[in-house]
Amino acid sequence: MSTRAPASRPRDSSEDFRATAPRPGTYQPAAKVWLHSTGDASPLHPNAAAALATPLHPNAAAALGTPLHPNAAAALGTPLAALLLAQILPVFSVVAPCHRGASPVSVRRQTFTTGCYATTHGDAALWCGLLIAAFCAVTLSGQQSATPSAFRYERPIVVGGPGPRRLAIDVPLLVGAAPFRVIARTRDPKTDRVFVGLEDGLRDLRLYDASGAEVGYLLMGYTPPEPTYKAAVMLPVASVDTDTAKTSGFEADLGELTLIDRFRIDGLRPPFLKRVKLEASGDREHWTVLVSEGTLFDLPDESLLQTELRFAPGSFRYLRITWDDTNSGRLPRPPAVFAGTIAHNTPPAPPLTAPLAFERRPSEPGRSRFRIRLPGGRLPIAALDLDVGGGHILREAGVFQAQLSGTQLAPVRLGQITLARVVRGALTASALRIPMEPPTESQLDLVVADGDNPPFDLRGVTAVFVGLPWIYVEPAGSALTARYGNSTLTAPRYDLEATRDQIRIESVADAAWGEPRARTAEENAGGATPPLPTVGATVDPGLFRYIRTVPEGSPGLIALSLDAGVLAHSAGPSGQFGDLRVVDNADRQIPYIVEQASEPLSLDVTIERLAKAPQTLPPARSGRSVFRVKYPVDGLPEARLVLTTSARVFERTVSLAEEREPDRDRRRDASLDTIATTRWVHADQDKPATPLTLPVRQLRATEALVIVDEGDNTPLPIEGARLLLPAYRIRLFRGTGAHLRVAYGRTDLERPQYDLALLAPQVLGAPAADVALDPERPVAPGKTTASIVSPRLFWGALALAVIVLLGLIARLLKKESVG
Repeated sequence: MSTRAPASRPRDSSEDFRATAPRPGTYQPAAKVWLHSTGDASPLHPNAAAALATPLHPNAAAALGTPLHPNAAAALGTPLAALLLAQILPVFSVVAPCHRGASPVSVRRQTFTTGCYATTHGDAALWCGLLIAAFCAVTLSGQQSATPSAFRYERPIVVGGPGPRRLAIDVPLLVGAAPFRVIARTRDPKTDRVFVGLEDGLRDLRLYDASGAEVGYLLMGYTPPEPTYKAAVMLPVASVDTDTAKTSGFEADLGELTLIDRFRIDGLRPPFLKRVKLEASGDREHWTVLVSEGTLFDLPDESLLQTELRFAPGSFRYLRITWDDTNSGRLPRPPAVFAGTIAHNTPPAPPLTAPLAFERRPSEPGRSRFRIRLPGGRLPIAALDLDVGGGHILREAGVFQAQLSGTQLAPVRLGQITLARVVRGALTASALRIPMEPPTESQLDLVVADGDNPPFDLRGVTAVFVGLPWIYVEPAGSALTARYGNSTLTAPRYDLEATRDQIRIESVADAAWGEPRARTAEENAGGATPPLPTVGATVDPGLFRYIRTVPEGSPGLIALSLDAGVLAHSAGPSGQFGDLRVVDNADRQIPYIVEQASEPLSLDVTIERLAKAPQTLPPARSGRSVFRVKYPVDGLPEARLVLTTSARVFERTVSLAEEREPDRDRRRDASLDTIATTRWVHADQDKPATPLTLPVRQLRATEALVIVDEGDNTPLPIEGARLLLPAYRIRLFRGTGAHLRVAYGRTDLERPQYDLALLAPQVLGAPAADVALDPERPVAPGKTTASIVSPRLFWGALALAVIVLLGLIARLLKKESVG
């Protein structure tokens, strides 16, 4: 199903997220390539300069006879390189010609020089260049094989014999290998389709045959050609009107056998929602069912439109549409119908989708929140398809992820749309897909505005990936092994690249993936990468008022939730948790990053009706109920108080207030400070009342008063209360066997500066295990010096005492000398 689009070209959800990019510019002499691009050669890959290493000799430009891309000038080297450059570069034009209109590589996998400049060198120079290039290739190959690469994963590939094969990229490969990076995202205003440009993905993928030799491969993008719509002549069909069936329809004649894969109806007056059956024939006698039960609709008020049916490609001349008129009126014959023709009977690469795990999270009234867990981070996901229970739907929905902003993680919206569904009897028209930017995190938050409706009945979530390239390989045997999972590797370069323009990926036989497995440390001996820094400087935990234990668990990245105790007794959100420290058994600090969650921290609080109003309240002119709300801990930050009632029909004025103790400077008597006042109204006997939400500033004590103006009505029963606080957590690495503690409760510390913030791009994509702190217990007074005096004040007082003591001694000595 899809959202509304122009009737001349309805939006096609299966084609919304092809990975491609607009035509790039042209620099010389290097090429940059795009996924599914229809453009020609473009600028230098960023890794090219690092690969060639040394600065350009001044004579290099003159030797080439053509201007260089700015990055290429920094990439090349010595006088010898300058002299040999003009001989070597034309050789590579066989691999990647960059004349205007040349076919680019489907995925930006490597940087290579091109043959775009004229040369007058003879055959001897050409062979010299070939020999030098071969020598360099052998030398580099020997250097790379000296240290074996470490891979995290390995999986078999079943190719079924020698010869060209293609592999579809699947979710385990995307999760374990180097991720794609999104470099462009554009939307076609005519078709409403989204085009996503990707680069640098799967650069650590290596294939090996049974003997352990590396096998070259290519990433081949395939974009199905745009269909051409052919008008058909409509032929009448008799209607059926019996006790068991009510149908109508028409036939369409294309004039000749035509290869088609879709059928579109234009010009029917909206609104309509109809069940339809589509059949096709070549001779008008033998019919094939293409769509047994389809649905076509045009509902402008709900912004829902679908007037096209898709089916497997086939050669037909006649098509027959049969409307189901059982539960709706007959439709007139449409003004025009069209069939989508294609050039070849070749289906595109199957769209990659994956079911996702999710859970409902605490939320404020009128909203439903869900946490969606992805298989990994940095996945090229373009949309989420939702499976929702219930009937009609019209609600705003947004998808969020945590993103680094300064030194703290904050929620950022990736996509937003109005979810819509219309149900009429057995027919349904819906648009429950949320387009989104590809996420970098492995966890997403879905927020749905419920309004006055029941909570959102989410039953399933499916990830829809962008269109991905094929993996093309030419194995010599019947089995291959794939290894991946090493982010330090750069993209390989194979001689197979020379055949790219001759490959017709749509006609290549398929290979199949086996189950992946994690490689052992012994298999990766000698190739392991250094671990991330997980410890910092030491700190004395005895200087903190609170020390709490982190439950033991498996090593890796964890997300430690900060509860009400941390919010109240640390520097808190206003102080950016500047006094919060995580330490191990050796009192070494564990670096962390603070993350603010999109959902609130829900905390149940005690509420009780007072039999007698406090003296700070003025006399009431009519009925009044007073409730006391008790916080579980003092010092909590600004929050929202949510009240619930069992009453169904009522209208009340509700106030939230705080009692102020006598103040010597301003107030001699206790007083009442009103925090918020609002009206609470509900007038539907058949539905529960929507909870009331009141803003609460940071209280000076642990109690607040809820005052309900009852008027002449019976007292309003308030059944429960909960506090919605800002939710935070910290992300950190837990080492093997580490026993961690969280310390906080100091006023002399500033926000820590950790190197982990510099590694955030690598840290954020990894899944983190949720962990909760052990209960809060303040450190005993005898075990902390912070409860007596701060170190700075202590040393200052000691220095002052020493100075005074020396002054007294000097004075006494002076008196003795005078006497």
